[in-house]
Amino acid sequence: MTRSERLADQLDWYWTKNLRPRLEGLTDEEYFWEPVRDCWSIRPRGTTSAPMPDGAGEWTMDSASPAPVPAPVTTIAWRLAHLIVSCLGHRVGWYFGGQDLDSRPFAYAGTADEALRQLDEMYGRWNAGVRELSDADLDGPPTAGPERWPMENRVLHVNRELIHHGAEIALLRDLYRRREPYGAE
Repeated sequence: MTRSERLADQLDWYWTKNLRPRLEGLTDEEYFWEPVRDCWSIRPRGTTSAPMPDGAGEWTMDSASPAPVPAPVTTIAWRLAHLIVSCLGHRVGWYFGGQDLDSRPFAYAGTADEALRQLDEMYGRWNAGVRELSDADLDGPPTAGPERWPMENRVLHVNRELIHHGAEIALLRDLYRRREPYGAE
């Protein structure tokens, strides 16, 4: 097994055994659920109070630059969009060719099903690209994009980001299933 196959298999094991099964049956209500007030989410255009929403379609992603401190709690919708565009989309475009997904003109998903289709597409492209990397590719910096760390570092970073944010999404689903109304005692 090559190094690139081991790196791809690390994430693929997590994807097939943990993350993707935990996303099965995701409803729109869960996708948009706000566990606390003032969450950041994906919202219909023109309905956000966030200072710098991203997105070119009917739906926008709450954002600000610089990000507020402390950072807002985010919904499953926001976290999936972050995985699709920031964690995978940018890097798929930079490293493996094709369109670089920029958050400003991206058409964010207004349903859980559409977000999962976007996630599956970006994950498939990422995993296929990683599997094609040679040892020389992994040792050197990426051939495109702003990052200059060795490519192996970038792959491990994306793996970590998907595992980290995937666990947050799984926790939000657990909390949603066990939620009580605000103020319940």
